[in-house]
Amino acid sequence: MTAAFTVLGAGTWGSVIANHLSAAGHQTTLWHYRQAFADELAASRKHPHLDDFVLHADVAVTADLASAVAAGGILMVAVPSQEVRSVIEQIGPAFAGHEVANLSKGIEQGTLLRMSQVIAQAGGLPAERIASVYGPSHAEEVFKGVPTTLVAASTNMDYARRLQKLLSTSNLRVYANDDITGVELGGSIKNVIAIAAGICDGIGFGDNTMAGLLTRGLAEVTRLGIALGARLETFAGLSGVGDLAVTIYSPYSRNRRLGIAIGQGRTADESMAEMGMVAEGVYTARSVIDLADRAGVEMPICREVHRVLFEGKPPQQAISDLMTRDLRDEALA
Repeated sequence: MTAAFTVLGAGTWGSVIANHLSAAGHQTTLWHYRQAFADELAASRKHPHLDDFVLHADVAVTADLASAVAAGGILMVAVPSQEVRSVIEQIGPAFAGHEVANLSKGIEQGTLLRMSQVIAQAGGLPAERIASVYGPSHAEEVFKGVPTTLVAASTNMDYARRLQKLLSTSNLRVYANDDITGVELGGSIKNVIAIAAGICDGIGFGDNTMAGLLTRGLAEVTRLGIALGARLETFAGLSGVGDLAVTIYSPYSRNRRLGIAIGQGRTADESMAEMGMVAEGVYTARSVIDLADRAGVEMPICREVHRVLFEGKPPQQAISDLMTRDLRDEALA
């Protein structure tokens, strides 16, 4: 089974998934919004943020959005979350008739919509033609063939299972799930918890702290997910505890690296400037607090990350305040 894919976004994950698709025998086009970047990637086949990466010879690279969209029946959205709406709106009427496999993780600021909802609204596409593909999958390992597992989530299980077959290879195994709400929330909010993990690492805390942060962070994500209609078991899956674990512990995690810099004394703005790459957890930290307030859900870790990022609260004080909150029974809800 083969298909024609267009990957919108030639960041690290977009480029690696394009490589994966081409190697699996699919017709693959990779789009980047900057002509100079697209030209360089097409010529050199190397990516500036991926050492030893070589783009598959059959991947077509372009900065022409219209031709990129026309080339693929399935559009894979791999641009930063806050740019998804803009890209979809630029496509315009040509978006109709396509199916979408979304890779972008986040919650849109202002609207508080998940990425599949943004795509549906901006592109006028029915939900049954949209899936989100999430899971513990750092690009730096996927292109090296490290065994990786993902989940394709859609309200349309026929589409989710078709994507499952199209994407799965001997090194990348895909599961199907119809709880797209839970999958997207888990895969997005974990980036906020990862910033907290990095802060703790930067300060010098150890394994005890990380284990507690993972557990209580997962409890927060689960509480919000259930309040918004997701299923409990989704958060025990790949986009829940799986994605959270890899983002908290991996040296490849941008959100964790951002947190480490903050924990070592740099400001959030300084840390982001030094990275030179998008850390989605910063944007999600803004949105998730608004979403939690709207749903009436308590999310103390995410709230303290928000205060550190945007209110100038010292990280040590944030941790102290978390540790000295009112004592309670352990429960998810």
